Amino acid sequence: MRAVIKLLKFNIYLKNQIDKILKSKSRGDVPGWVLVVLMTTALVTGIWSIAAPKLTTILRNSLDAMGGIR
Repeated sequence: MRAVIKLLKFNIYLKNQIDKILKSKSRGDVPGWVLVVLMTTALVTGIWSIAAPKLTTILRNSLDAMGGIR
């Protein structure tokens, strides 16, 4: 859950940075990289929200198995 909140905060930060750049006079290739950033953020958020419970279970099982080695 914390990771999702961090991703959302990062998404808001990126949006603010994009807004600043869009308001400046030197825009460059803004539509291209903005699209890449937004698509990447959406993909990471979507994949993470789906995979987080399973990854947590895998990590917890691995750590529990390592605890028996001592």
